[in-house]
Amino acid sequence: MPQPTKGPRFGGSPAHQRIILANLATQLFQHGKITTTEAKAKRVQPLAERLISKAKRGDLHNRRLVLSTVTDKGVVHALFTDIAPKFADRDGGYTRITKIGPRKGDNAPMAVIEIVTESVEESRKAKAKGSGKKAEPAKAEGKKGAAKKASAKKSEEVKAAPVGAAADAPIAETAVDDAQ
Repeated sequence: MPQPTKGPRFGGSPAHQRIILANLATQLFQHGKITTTEAKAKRVQPLAERLISKAKRGDLHNRRLVLSTVTDKGVVHALFTDIAPKFADRDGGYTRITKIGPRKGDNAPMAVIEIVTESVEESRKAKAKGSGKKAEPAKAEGKKGAAKKASAKKSEEVKAAPVGAAADAPIAETAVDDAQ
């Protein structure tokens, strides 16, 4: 038996929450990726994955089940004809959530949820390459060290400059002057 969601609902009532999640899933299938809050992304991910699994089966019954959630026939058609065939060899993990930082107005944690586009083989190759990337941060650190040395050298040049040369240099306008 389905259990009700614990805690507060998006939108207030359970019916409104279902509508919000259905609209998010519709927009995800329509655009390929959407930017939303982390909480909404985490809640829409299982719904979107279930809908894609139903679309992979491709029969009339599953099409009608998807239509009960996603009411836009054009999006359902794209889901069944374009999106689902791409995942024929993938057993789940059709979507990816990437955290992007807080929203400017209310500091809400934001995330991008997107449909995975690479194939299973490509993701396995990338994962295999990921284990070999541990040597690269040491190289990057070496570059950072060189950059620190260069900035230290520049600061020494500034200190070595004569006092009179600094007085002859033009004064740069600041952002405060531009605002006034």
